[in-house]
Amino acid sequence: MKSSSGFIICLISIMSTIFACKQENNSIQNSKENNKVNNYHTFERKADQFSGGIQMIPVETASGTFKVWTKRVGNNPKIKVLLLHGGPGCTHELFHCFDGYLPAEGIEYIYYDQLGSFYSDQPSDTSLWTIDRFVDEVEQVRLALGLNEDNFFLLGQSWGGILAMEYAFKYQKNLKGLIISNMMASAKDYNNYAKEVLGPQMDPKVFGEIQAIEAAQDFDNPRYNELLFEHHYTQHILRMPQKDWPQSIQNTFKHLNPEVYIYMQGYSEFGITGNATLKNWDVRDQLKHINVPTLVIGSKFDSMDPKHMQWMAQEIPGASYLYCRKGSHLSQYDDQEAYFEGLIQFLKQIDIKMGK
Repeated sequence: MKSSSGFIICLISIMSTIFACKQENNSIQNSKENNKVNNYHTFERKADQFSGGIQMIPVETASGTFKVWTKRVGNNPKIKVLLLHGGPGCTHELFHCFDGYLPAEGIEYIYYDQLGSFYSDQPSDTSLWTIDRFVDEVEQVRLALGLNEDNFFLLGQSWGGILAMEYAFKYQKNLKGLIISNMMASAKDYNNYAKEVLGPQMDPKVFGEIQAIEAAQDFDNPRYNELLFEHHYTQHILRMPQKDWPQSIQNTFKHLNPEVYIYMQGYSEFGITGNATLKNWDVRDQLKHINVPTLVIGSKFDSMDPKHMQWMAQEIPGASYLYCRKGSHLSQYDDQEAYFEGLIQFLKQIDIKMGK
């Protein structure tokens, strides 16, 4: 009996010790996790604490100095993603859904409204709306935010993809990684895809009416936007009824600067129209010169040709291709599972691979 009783007491003592150690380990682990979360969200000793992460960054141009709006979310010394919105002339609101995915992964990202966009200064001066001037702006923003080759990832979506590619051609030494989201490397190929592939998929009467309006340069005709929203935008820009579009996308359209958009892109997302300055843009032969880790994102229902974007990933040395099978042009909204899983994996793999 004594021996049995002693064994039981000893067993209880051992179990108590194991339980206490487990609790201590859990406490330590929880403390580490809490510290990671606290470090991610803290503004302590940050210059932008007063404004909650917002910085109005001065940008020097030939027409004077203007300010552009940025907002930092999170802290990560190794992964900082600067977001280049589409348009031109749209807003950072296109990326608001990133709040639902990147903070949980500890990834820092920076919202940014380019010059001419709603939250930044909006000078009325068409000499400012050139690719070279926007590239120079991105470089000034990078310097102001303290981004460098140890942490700087550049993500451009649509027009932002054009800007991201052009930045890489000139300044890729500053990049840790590049993400080209839903953008082809040739405006001509983009136009051909819209007119020769997507257009004929429409009801022939609808497509004929759109072509007639474009031929007549009658872009102010409200029927034009009506047709595009009903038969193109809800199929190839964001695949859901317009009434269900998230507020962030509705705000983007409401805040669009038409002066910048029409001057560079034209009147719609159904190809580049009129004499828009991006009409002849083509960098297909320059892709081979990008030598930083690159992810190209394309979508099955995109207004951009997904096969062209897959080809781009083959042209860029060492690049990878993320295909969103359910997505359209704004695949960060209509195929979030594929989009964010692929994006997060890329960012973390490059960070580990580069060991910085």
